[in-house]
Amino acid sequence: MLFTEIIAKKRDGAALDADEIGFFVSGLANQSLPPEQVSALAMAIFFRSLSFEETGALTRAMASSGRRLDWQALNLPGPVVDKHSTGGVGDKVSFLLAPIVAACGGFVPMVSGRGLGHTGGTLDKADAIPGYCATPDIERFQRVVRECGCAIIGQTSDIAPADRRLYAIRDVTGTVESIPLITASILSKKVAAGNQALVMDVKVGSGAFMETFEGAEALAQSIIGTAASIGLPTRALITDMGQTLGCTAGNALEIQESVDYLLGVAREPRLHEVTVALSAEMLLLTGLAATADEARAKVEASLASGKAAETFARMVTALGGPADFMERAADYLPKAPIQRPVFADEPGYLSTVNARRIGNAIITLGGGRRKVEDKLDLGVGLGDVVPIGTRVDQTRPLATIHAASEAHWTEAAALVKQACVIAPDAPPQTPVIHAQLG
Repeated sequence: MLFTEIIAKKRDGAALDADEIGFFVSGLANQSLPPEQVSALAMAIFFRSLSFEETGALTRAMASSGRRLDWQALNLPGPVVDKHSTGGVGDKVSFLLAPIVAACGGFVPMVSGRGLGHTGGTLDKADAIPGYCATPDIERFQRVVRECGCAIIGQTSDIAPADRRLYAIRDVTGTVESIPLITASILSKKVAAGNQALVMDVKVGSGAFMETFEGAEALAQSIIGTAASIGLPTRALITDMGQTLGCTAGNALEIQESVDYLLGVAREPRLHEVTVALSAEMLLLTGLAATADEARAKVEASLASGKAAETFARMVTALGGPADFMERAADYLPKAPIQRPVFADEPGYLSTVNARRIGNAIITLGGGRRKVEDKLDLGVGLGDVVPIGTRVDQTRPLATIHAASEAHWTEAAALVKQACVIAPDAPPQTPVIHAQLG
């Protein structure tokens, strides 16, 4: 089978059959296909798309390209469930939701990825915790899930290796936003990880891959439909990514905000609303709660009692992090040498934000990738980010920039100011949760 013919077939808009998709996935997994040919097919798919049947075949093939986990032998006393976000700026929900759901009786084996485009990656954020092993072997992964209730790791060589290679190539070839490729990438990892149910957080807005509600809805429906075809119960929330989620963006800064959230030190309202809503959906989907009110009450109780924070602490320690991380996170996390506020050029209300530019500011600082092989500076980013509707002036900054150099600070400051529109009047409030599907 000639791969150039497969590329040409999709380029011309024809459907690929299961054998052709299987050939593609095998070539990804064993690296027999060169990056330029993988890039060419990814671009052809970006423009020509995949049918529902093609997307399902790609999902199944990538899930089967490595080891598929089976949790039944462990006799876990609760359902195996996961959450996945399509990515955004400041999205640290995974670090909050996984221990919350575990504290409520679920088991959350979360296989996450690196940063993709302008969005931050859960795995990059975990790397900011000293000693934390984000790529354990499968046996350790399963042991931590069994003992702690959750484990947040990255793709290992065992789990969907074909997806791991395609994911890296998509990141640098302008094919990130393809709905079928996003769908197959997400679901292949979830199927390989042995999940029994999935809740999707599909972002919409200037900081999301899907900037319009119509695009976000199409992606959500693609994931729900494909998941149904392979027997994975799935629901989706469409949530706002028209600004930074929470008050930080950047790897170590987001881990510190996560610790503060779990400990009850501070809980930014929009971040809290998204976290509670997604956690409640997971409890409902798995039968851990019978009603929406009961689900939300259980989520809030896990936070108020400190059980969610304790669960997170146990997970960090079990994966090699410091035993006293929750108490001394600020001492352990890397820090940038320059921490200085950036102010708007004129007083007024923060009216709108181009969150993609905020994400690009993190890349400029060194906290995100331009190339697959880029090494990140985990201490840089934005702190004290104000939400839309805040009045800003020369005493209330837009954010505090954490930078490695003056040049980086200056470049990031320009991007932050370009991203923010200041108006004389406060804007109307917009919803954080736009829709629930599935």
